[in-house]
Amino acid sequence: MGELLAQSTATDWRRIDPDNALYLQLDAGRVVIELVPEFAPRHVANIRALARERFYDGLPIERVQDNFVVQWGDPAQKKPVGNAARTLPPEFTRPATAGLPFTPLPDVDGYAASVGFTLGFPAARGASGTTTWLAHCYGTLGVGRDNAADSGGGTELYVVIGHAPRQLDRNVTVAGRVVSGMELLSALPRGTGPLGFHEPPHQGTIIRSARIAADLPPVERVPIELLRTDTPLFAQLIALRRNRTDDWYKVPAGHIDLCNVPLPTRIAQQEPN
Repeated sequence: MGELLAQSTATDWRRIDPDNALYLQLDAGRVVIELVPEFAPRHVANIRALARERFYDGLPIERVQDNFVVQWGDPAQKKPVGNAARTLPPEFTRPATAGLPFTPLPDVDGYAASVGFTLGFPAARGASGTTTWLAHCYGTLGVGRDNAADSGGGTELYVVIGHAPRQLDRNVTVAGRVVSGMELLSALPRGTGPLGFHEPPHQGTIIRSARIAADLPPVERVPIELLRTDTPLFAQLIALRRNRTDDWYKVPAGHIDLCNVPLPTRIAQQEPN
């Protein structure tokens, strides 16, 4: 894969829109999350508003469940949200309109009629082809909720740190995915309470700050680029991973799972002055 990426050109990569980049600062370092307003416009706008209200600052990572999720928020639901909303109607799916790109995989999926990539995110579509949603893969950012579908809004967020829990697809609003710093989340101490909750909640790792990249000076932003998923190079990468030809492999799989397709990132080269 490294040799293939070495052949890439600038047009094979895309830069994250600073307005869609959420920086989560932990003592161990920075986690960069790409938000996806095309699928969850109200929730992404609300997450931006919460970050600008400094809502996430000082909150604990209250839940770390092994092979499942890292979750943070306000367990007591007492922290003011300012101009943001506490709850919103769900955004589990969206119409598969003509203007929404979709690069399908030919591989069979057990959770959807078809799967592929849209806007750089792993996605799925229903049998009619009129509805699409983002898949719960490793690194997915979801909006926590209670039993009621409209009981979430962004005050509780989680990131998948285990094997893809695709049963959550179409049951939770997906608002983005981690593109840098996953190792900081996946290595957090597991909670000792039921479902991985810390007991008491404040014993979890503290979020020092959460900022939208667009609100920071350019020098403080991370120039991350992501490999585009609508290019011939990406198609080659998938084919390479579907049938591994490394000396170690003796039996090519002939299949690839949506959540096992690598989504490469890199730090952009700084332009000379």
